[in-house]
Amino acid sequence: MSVEAADREAVSGSRPCTPPQASWFEFLLDPSLLEQHLQGPHPDPSPVQLIVQFLEQASKPSVNEQNQVQPPADNRRNRTLKLMALKAAAHLTWDLNLLEKGLTIPVLNMLLNELLCASRVPPGVKHVDLDLSTLPPTTAMAVLIYNRWAIRTIVLSSFPEKQTKPGPHQLNMMSLVQQEKELTDNILSVLREQAADSIMVLERALNIKKDFYIHTLRTLDLLAADPSTANGETESSTAGLRISADHLHCQVHYDLGGIHFQQGCSDPSVYEKAREHFRMARELLTKLDSSASLCCVDEQRLAGYWSACKTLTEASDPSESQLTPYGQISCFMRNHDYGVKLVVYSFNILFVCLCVLNDRDRSLEEVCHKLCVCNAVRDALEGGILSVSFHQLLLKPSKNTISFLLEVCTRSLDKEHRSETSKRKMAIFIKTVCNRLEDVSLAFMVSSHKLFMELLHDEEKKILMEQMRKSSATVNLSAKPLPSFYDIPASASVNISQLEQQLILSLDPRHIRQILIELHGMAERPFWRVNSKWEVPVDYVNVILAIKDNLTRDLVYILMAKGLHCISIKDFAHARQLFTACLELVTEFSPKLRQVMLNELLLMEVRGHEAGAAEGNMERPPPDLVSRVRGYLEMRIHVTSQHCSGYLPLRQTVGEECVVFMLNWRENEYLTLQVPQSLVNSNPYIKLGQLIASTCKELPGPKESRRTAKELWEVVVQICSVSSQHKRSSDSRVIMYMIFFISQDDIVNEVTAEHISIWPSSLANLQSVDVEAVVVTLKELVNYALSLNPNNQSWLCTQADIYFVTNQYSAAMHYYLQAGTVCSDYFTKPVPPDVYTDQVLKRMIKCCSLLNCHTQVAVLCQFLREVDYMTAFKALQEQNSHDSMDSFYDYIWDVTILEYLTYIHHKRGESDKRQVAIKAIGQTELNSSNPEEVLQLAAQKRKKKFLQALAKLYF
Repeated sequence: MSVEAADREAVSGSRPCTPPQASWFEFLLDPSLLEQHLQGPHPDPSPVQLIVQFLEQASKPSVNEQNQVQPPADNRRNRTLKLMALKAAAHLTWDLNLLEKGLTIPVLNMLLNELLCASRVPPGVKHVDLDLSTLPPTTAMAVLIYNRWAIRTIVLSSFPEKQTKPGPHQLNMMSLVQQEKELTDNILSVLREQAADSIMVLERALNIKKDFYIHTLRTLDLLAADPSTANGETESSTAGLRISADHLHCQVHYDLGGIHFQQGCSDPSVYEKAREHFRMARELLTKLDSSASLCCVDEQRLAGYWSACKTLTEASDPSESQLTPYGQISCFMRNHDYGVKLVVYSFNILFVCLCVLNDRDRSLEEVCHKLCVCNAVRDALEGGILSVSFHQLLLKPSKNTISFLLEVCTRSLDKEHRSETSKRKMAIFIKTVCNRLEDVSLAFMVSSHKLFMELLHDEEKKILMEQMRKSSATVNLSAKPLPSFYDIPASASVNISQLEQQLILSLDPRHIRQILIELHGMAERPFWRVNSKWEVPVDYVNVILAIKDNLTRDLVYILMAKGLHCISIKDFAHARQLFTACLELVTEFSPKLRQVMLNELLLMEVRGHEAGAAEGNMERPPPDLVSRVRGYLEMRIHVTSQHCSGYLPLRQTVGEECVVFMLNWRENEYLTLQVPQSLVNSNPYIKLGQLIASTCKELPGPKESRRTAKELWEVVVQICSVSSQHKRSSDSRVIMYMIFFISQDDIVNEVTAEHISIWPSSLANLQSVDVEAVVVTLKELVNYALSLNPNNQSWLCTQADIYFVTNQYSAAMHYYLQAGTVCSDYFTKPVPPDVYTDQVLKRMIKCCSLLNCHTQVAVLCQFLREVDYMTAFKALQEQNSHDSMDSFYDYIWDVTILEYLTYIHHKRGESDKRQVAIKAIGQTELNSSNPEEVLQLAAQKRKKKFLQALAKLYF
């Protein structure tokens, strides 16, 4: 459960309930649960999702005692996880269609390599050098599955993919996406190098006439149970799931046909091989049981391949071509008949057409445009959304394209489509086309067509015609002389609204400048106001707007606003271009603005380096950047007051982030020893940074020597006081060391934290402290700290305490349990007593009590150093309990509590629950005569299971 989800649950006040989705670690704790889960009607998570989870956990790197990252350990846990991933795939009968749809190339590559390893494929031997007929059946089948996947992946990777432009909220994921892309490219490179070998392996398999066998959950269990044998019982021809030779040959023919078809783009003669493989696949497919799930052939795609191959090899049957849409379209393409017939066909069919055209006709771009038009008309008539490709086409269409569009529109409205609804949809489409066309002559071409006259109402025609007349009244700027700095020619015929739209979208400084020149040639008005979202810091507004030349003023304002926006979305490359261009511009006329831009460039470099660190790049900043940061901080000593003529606007955030930068990269020597005293005295946030650095340096020393900690405490209290006018700064990672708590009457309400012993234990003037501000600041600090190190048990406990004192008990339990999880390997080991102290346990008890989970309260009372019988008995007396009550009795090991349970249920006449309690007491391992180590073992066993059960409830 995320922090946000925990917050929502706490606010709603709802009690926790067992989530429906199983977690991967449940199967690790009890592998026998996997088969039962997979055989359910709708397993959640699905087999494919489990494969991802198992392999992700098994491939996590480890960290040694020297804190060095090591490859994943080859231990029992990871081997079990890999085996369960194979079993999930076996449940899907190794259906590559399903696996390819749900798994990325790197994950599927990992899975199939594990299959090869588990099937005892000889390591270090090329598959092409293996004699499949002599290998155990499941071993041979593993080789075939891998090589089938290899050539299928090569084919699928050759299809174009739509590249989506990430939004601001996605940019923080771009590094992960890039890493996966690089890994995928590396795998594809290897597969392509080995493509000839994979083809040869599969062609040899076509000569084997005996049946094959693939791994099932049972055979994989046999391998795990007896790894010493060559291939366990799977050497037997009767082990595993039988795959008939026809089933396998059909699939192999189909896959080989696909790879040969893909290779035909560079070698047309290979199409003959593809056609022969597809012919064999079609023949075998007619012999097989259509309900069989073991043959994963896409019959629709096979039909398309077959039609395309016949056309490409000039083996088309004229009579057959008229029977299928594929054949008809091939005929249309060869005859250049792009009539309305194309409108009704799907993209799947058009893909085959493009394959045909690629070799038969060189006017590919023109035909693609015509197909795009056909699809757009079809979408319009069906009420769909027009594609991005069609909108792009309308940016610069040819006269022939518009003429063809009007012809398709006319022919599409035949007698069958002459309904009022169809005519209205077509009218909206024509209006859209008119509005999108930038070339006025083409827009008038549409408006003079009979469909325009027939379908649009008079008022619609009037509005559109007026818009087109305004668009035609543009200024020709092509003859306007431009300075040599510009190399982008002016548009011959544009209007202001179009230029303003380009101005909003462009990130190219030269293009932005060119657009502004054209706009100022049309009208003299402040174009820096075009977009209300363009903002520059208030410290700079007056200086920029005081620039006398209007064009220069607009350009400086827009370049800075766009650069700041790029920084906010972590697009540092464009930000650097925009700021550099702005620096070059202002250097010519304003030393003051030149220094402003140098400061903003410095802030951009600082944020860029911090962003890289957040993504895992922990390289120290270059000395030049550290030197520039020092220079900026010391420059502030000489800055004159605002009332002087030499006033230089300085954003406080630049200085603050420079101090944070020095703290984050442990430049403590400078902050504590080298920073000029006059700088410390004149800048309170630099003083705060110095105190934090000094406190960090003193932390390893004896408590009595931590004088700076007391001074830091006093400064922070002053910052958090109601009367304080200073700004709080909470950006630094190191500032986590200054977490403090507010003493209250109830010790249970204290917030504990790491290094809390260095702070004073009380406040002289508690009433002056803004407690709400302290809570908000502390919560933000801990959230940020956990985003950097989500497994820090001390910070997790602090987060839990914050939720506890703010009455968010479900969220508090989530973090208390998470703190225990990270230090006990999901409770498979005892939780250290310094993590689950009596105070933490009492808070967990109180959380459960206030959530009306009274049986959980009774169980937790046993965890205390001295069992709290009073609280446990009081909880068990509650009849309005929102937990599962008697199902928790198996987790109680204290016989006194169990005896009290039997008494309570007997008194209430609850015989069923009384029997459950009696059964729990009767377990031999709880007998008080047992040795102490037996009793301790029984307690630890129940502690582990109870905490794991709680984790399922609160995670």
